[in-house]
Amino acid sequence: MEQTVRTTLTLPSELLEAADRMVSEGKAKSRNEFVAQALRHELATLQRAEIDAALAEMAQDPDYQAEVLRMEAEFAPASWEALSLGASQV
Repeated sequence: MEQTVRTTLTLPSELLEAADRMVSEGKAKSRNEFVAQALRHELATLQRAEIDAALAEMAQDPDYQAEVLRMEAEFAPASWEALSLGASQV
């Protein structure tokens, strides 16, 4: 079970009312669960954005591009062999 910590949040009233509506509609068991779900979702979104930014930066990095080309050349014979094996099974 996750360890929990009690805290106090100050929220705009319309957000609290909307959260309470979601709870009353059964979309969460409680305010606490709803807020935790929302935080998890937002944190995952931010993490994906960080990963996307890092990948975009890597795509512009000449050293990274050279490494990708080297790896592609290294794996080309194995890829061709796998493709050939797959074609012979059709």
